[in-house]
Amino acid sequence: QVQVVESGGGLVQTGGSLRLSCAASGVAFSIDDMAWYRQAPGKQRELVAQITTYGSTNYLDSVKGRFTISRDNAKSTVWLQMDSLKPEDTAVYYCKMFYTTTAYRHLEAWGQGTLVTVSS
Repeated sequence: QVQVVESGGGLVQTGGSLRLSCAASGVAFSIDDMAWYRQAPGKQRELVAQITTYGSTNYLDSVKGRFTISRDNAKSTVWLQMDSLKPEDTAVYYCKMFYTTTAYRHLEAWGQGTLVTVSS
């Protein structure tokens, strides 16, 4: 099984920056796509950014040009660089890793979430 741990959340003023990190540990045949989701109070969880094994990326429209997702395959780590933060970016951010087990099953692992608060 794969475990995922996020870090890097916190309180920042409007216009500020934060960098979230997420690392996977455990035994797997491969770590595949990686993604960041967020859930604001009273709202559904939404996909913020996703990156494939080969580095192709996809972003939520409202964060394009402000957020950047990147990964290090050797370290099974993904980052989310968040710039020009806005109060509406306030949410709990979750990391999700898609992986293939040694038995070639395709599974997903979620982190516990890290809170990002942007003050106006």
